[in-house]
Amino acid sequence: MKKLYLIRHAKSSWSEEGMSDFERPLNKRGKKDLPFMANRLKEFGIKPDLILSSPAKRAQKSAKIIAETINYSVDNITYDESLYDSSYTTYRYLLDSLDDKLNTVFIVAHNPTLTEVGERLSGAILTNIPTCSIVCIEFDVKSFKDIEEDSGKIIFFDYPKKHDID
Repeated sequence: MKKLYLIRHAKSSWSEEGMSDFERPLNKRGKKDLPFMANRLKEFGIKPDLILSSPAKRAQKSAKIIAETINYSVDNITYDESLYDSSYTTYRYLLDSLDDKLNTVFIVAHNPTLTEVGERLSGAILTNIPTCSIVCIEFDVKSFKDIEEDSGKIIFFDYPKKHDID
């Protein structure tokens, strides 16, 4: 069994004029939602063998807070530039390149690609993976290379607005 956690970065700020999309930091809501969702992972004892993240500032911060909360070494986060402005094909390439020893992988990245990947790998209609969401997809395979479209089963889809955290 292999598990893939698709995690969308926390809500980011649009307040600074002229700031590049890549450099946008988390906003107030993102800073509130992120520790809550990271603690949800910790409560359920979920810990990855690998965290892959987009290097964009908001994704990096999201990956680091999650890692710190679940006691995963921040130094072991792998930042992959292809996750910033990516495609389904990019994700397939990344999954195909994963070591078979890995069983649980977190990918911290961006929409609309996260939603497309989740839908294509699970066959589910997700419509939109909101900011700070976590989608866990399980595959009955021995290697990430063996994952096919529509072959995954969604174990859970959790996001801040499901909870009253205001």
